[in-house]
Amino acid sequence: MDHFTIDINCDVGEGVGNEADILPFISSCNIACGGHAGDSETMGHVVALAKRHHVKVGSHPSYPDRINFGREVMHISNHELSKSIKKQLADFDEILKQQNVSLHHIKAHGALYNQIAKDEDLANVFLSAIDGYKDRAILYVPFDSVIAKIGEERGFKIWFEAFADRNYNRDLSLVSRKENNALIENPEAVLAHILLMIKKQEVLTIEEERHHIQAKTFCVHGDTVSALKILMYLSEKLPQNQVHLNS
Repeated sequence: MDHFTIDINCDVGEGVGNEADILPFISSCNIACGGHAGDSETMGHVVALAKRHHVKVGSHPSYPDRINFGREVMHISNHELSKSIKKQLADFDEILKQQNVSLHHIKAHGALYNQIAKDEDLANVFLSAIDGYKDRAILYVPFDSVIAKIGEERGFKIWFEAFADRNYNRDLSLVSRKENNALIENPEAVLAHILLMIKKQEVLTIEEERHHIQAKTFCVHGDTVSALKILMYLSEKLPQNQVHLNS
């Protein structure tokens, strides 16, 4: 029987305060670095926890929009967005240096993540802002996205990401959080969702269609109410299905 090795990541440092519980069950984390949430204190705290649990550390830059938690498209100039992303990464990098932790990856947050997946101009703005980290960090991006294609052309190392706790539309965009069926909160349903993507490279969309998808890393959102329950269940059931986390 085939064996599979994957990464499970989680968005953390966003004010939920459950990092100590969930970090033992994941292999990488995306730490909010001041755009939608987080400050030097939370960054330092979560980096220390990740180091203790041998979890790979990534930065999680966002639109500078704490009011909407980075989940609404923000109409700001490219210059202002670039300046904010650079500051978020620089602030985070300073924390990493203080704790002697290396940056493993960069993953955009929320609306910015979704916009750079389909907007070529915005993808280039984002890539230019993070260009200084190209040789140090992997970029987590959606499969078959604009940011993935341009990022590879520009020499970034890319990992395709899929979402364990979110439903998909047929165009592989995520179902809007404004819809009742956006989240998958039942652990058994999450397992079925993720196993189809891992073993068949397919995702079952809300239209009840199977579409091709590829992913090396799978996200469980730290602020999903059942996040800990999902992660504990996956840690038990994935190995039984020949799926293991990379170290």
